[in-house]
Amino acid sequence: MPKATFNFPVGFLWGSATAATCVEGASPDSDWSEWEQQPGHVLDGSNSGRACEWWAGCWREDFDRAQESNHKALRLSVEWARLQPEPERWDEPALDRYREMLIGLKQRGITPMVSLHHYTNPRWFAEIGGWENDQAAAYFAEYARRVVDALKAHCALWLSFSAPNAYALAAYRAGTFPPGKRDEAAAGKVLVNMAKAHAAAYDLVHALQSDAQLGFSHIWSGASGRANAGGDAFPLAFRAGRLEFGSLRENLPQLKERLDFLGIDYFAREESLSASKKEKRKKRGAPDQAAVENVSESMHIANDPAGLREAIKWGWKFDLPMFITANGCDDSRDNYRRCYLAEHVHALWHMVNFNAPVRGYFHWSLTDHFGWERGWSEKFGLWGLDPQTQQRTRRQSADFYAEICRTDSLSSDMVEKYCPEVFDKIFPV
Repeated sequence: MPKATFNFPVGFLWGSATAATCVEGASPDSDWSEWEQQPGHVLDGSNSGRACEWWAGCWREDFDRAQESNHKALRLSVEWARLQPEPERWDEPALDRYREMLIGLKQRGITPMVSLHHYTNPRWFAEIGGWENDQAAAYFAEYARRVVDALKAHCALWLSFSAPNAYALAAYRAGTFPPGKRDEAAAGKVLVNMAKAHAAAYDLVHALQSDAQLGFSHIWSGASGRANAGGDAFPLAFRAGRLEFGSLRENLPQLKERLDFLGIDYFAREESLSASKKEKRKKRGAPDQAAVENVSESMHIANDPAGLREAIKWGWKFDLPMFITANGCDDSRDNYRRCYLAEHVHALWHMVNFNAPVRGYFHWSLTDHFGWERGWSEKFGLWGLDPQTQQRTRRQSADFYAEICRTDSLSSDMVEKYCPEVFDKIFPV
């Protein structure tokens, strides 16, 4: 077998990613808390409950797991509804709890990346129209100012929004997130107001913290760039100073030069997923069922590393530093995940080797967790988690990723050990 090692730059940030509701459970003051209780909104009929018990303190043990596995960074979010449960009330003890988390990361030598918004809103904000309200940007900017001012000693990497494109389309066009609308015009207005909110927060954050870096993450799926799809409308507005979505055309010159880095969330291209689903259906019940699959258990994520290269090429045109802010797949058996991880890290190395300005990679996710409209049905964690007992189970993919993080590399020995099924694809003779 050929021997080789693909090395990454010194200082490359390897880590994992989470979201507040997924690991803390929904805040009782959030729009998601009420939404998840209504029949039909969550695939498996579950709710977030206490999720991974982070709000009860289990973040400490999970941060230990990240440290023991050589993670250099961790992406997490703070919950707006916990911090501002009412328009005129700020919960300082909740802010203290997030401060304790960030200090805990720093004590473990882990760099935090904090998202200010990951899909959920305070209930009071939703009741006044949420992101359709013309004052939404002002409310968010004040929230961002307070959070950054309180936590700036412990974090310099900030995301205003996690996947605003996905949020707007799910909540206002597909109707799968609260408020459950199917209104393209409303989705466009939401994207405009979220873009304005980022720009307003950008100025406040930089006034408070000289070393702050503020970006947002964007889910890239390839098909999102098709005419009228609208999936790339949010990030492209920051290049053009103009947001175009459906029939909407809005000039937003304040967006230009108000983005320090771009986060890319990548799971699979839509066209690859469609092809892989068809292939898997053909093979069901066939003798070669045990062969390497090209689609995850849920049939929602194809093993499509070429798509990651395309996503990075797409992001490169922004001429900004990039982070892969989420990449992973669901796999309760932990076979598919190891192959997926190896091939995607190899694709990432390929682009970094060609000087793409990617500064870090965050695997989705550290542990199994509550997964929004899919509930507890999908297992994304490097660690398995039983939500009833809160027992964590270390998967082999955690060991594999720990070696990548420790050595800043992907080697033929690692691939031979953890996922020999894809060895010839990564190290051809």
